[in-house]
Formats: sequence, structure tokens, C-alpha cells
Amino acid sequence: MAKTYADRLRELREDNDLTQNDIAKLLNTTQQVYSRYEHGENETPIRHIVTLARFYKVSSDYILGLNDK
Repeated sequence: MAKTYADRLRELREDNDLTQNDIAKLLNTTQQVYSRYEHGENETPIRHIVTLARFYKVSSDYILGLNDK
């Protein structure tokens, strides 16, 4: 089963031993808003996807589930 971008956001965060609050601070948003991204309740803005890709040193395509590298 293919992973959704919400799954990848959670996995990247957990693999780096970070909390939702840590990432929310990075994105200058609240933990509640970030939680909605991870649960697929809200779409993640492009600016946040770019910030996360740079932070985790992965491509935006990886976060979006367009490739597995």
C-alpha cells in the first residue's frame, strides 16, 4: 500500500526523534495545525513542504509520495 504524504510527514518527524511541536515551531505554526497535516485533515501549504524538504534533506517529491528516494 502506498504511503500518503501525511504518512511520510509523520515518519520523517518520528525518524528524527522530533515532536509535532518541534516541527510546528520550524514552520511557524501551531502544533494543532501541524497535527492536521499529519492526519491528512488539512493540505500542507507548498511553503511548508519546501521548508520540510530542506530541513529533512529529502526532495519534495519524496514527501509528496511521487518517489521513494
